[in-house]
Amino acid sequence: MAVEEIDPVSGRVTTGHEWNGIKELDTPVPRGVLMFLIATHIFAVLWWFVMPTWPLGTTYTRGLLDTDQHKIIAEKMAEANAARASWVDALDTKSYDEILADPQLMKVVKETGHRLFGDNCAACHGRDGRGGANYPDLADHDWIWGGGPETIAQTISVGVNSANPDSRVSQMPAFGRDQMLEPAQLHDVALYVHSLSNPDDATPDNVETIEAGRQVFLANCAACHGEDAKGSADVGAPNLTDKYWIYGGDLQTIINTLHGGRQGHMPTWAERLSPADIKILALYVYSLGVENP
Repeated sequence: MAVEEIDPVSGRVTTGHEWNGIKELDTPVPRGVLMFLIATHIFAVLWWFVMPTWPLGTTYTRGLLDTDQHKIIAEKMAEANAARASWVDALDTKSYDEILADPQLMKVVKETGHRLFGDNCAACHGRDGRGGANYPDLADHDWIWGGGPETIAQTISVGVNSANPDSRVSQMPAFGRDQMLEPAQLHDVALYVHSLSNPDDATPDNVETIEAGRQVFLANCAACHGEDAKGSADVGAPNLTDKYWIYGGDLQTIINTLHGGRQGHMPTWAERLSPADIKILALYVYSLGVENP
């Protein structure tokens, strides 16, 4: 029978293990730690019974409390819908003009619309709706497809060049890349278009070039943008005579646009947002332009 060795310093029994002259003490687990481990195991066992826990093929044990996150979320959604019901019904039944004339409803539209816009539109158009490089500014008064609330709602619903069968469709041809215009013609018409929004750039030295560009414009661009270059909301052709540009209005960018073409894209939101949410967003976007003259 082995004789137990007692550590002379601590008075505890050693385990017989030794490393580099250091002997391991046979120290028991502290009672506090042991009680904590026992308590956590008891808690875990009880939790198995009161909360959804064990998977059972395609389902799971519901637990004595019969609660889970899905049920909690469903209850919160039901509460939120009940709280929204009064003004959602009003939005559904009233026309755009009636809502615009109702300060209380417009307050709800702006609060709710701001959140919807931030969640779904701000990634491209910015939190303030001012857009950015290659994305339209929604807070001005320049609209490609028309800026009335009903028109905005339709654009949100079907999108532009989207997968929706009723999508708005628009494309700027690549006049240079597809060799529809000669390089000299491309430069002349770009200079003409640039002069429409920058009339001071027209000088006696380039007046003949600008006139040559106008003739190219009338033959190739007026069908969409109009002979006056004011654009057409029917085909999504922008006004070329103002200072509002999606891709940039400097001469080089206009040349790039004419050469390579443009085809913007806006997704269809008809399957992701409810009709009420689309109506709220349309009114909210419309209000951005009204409040930013």
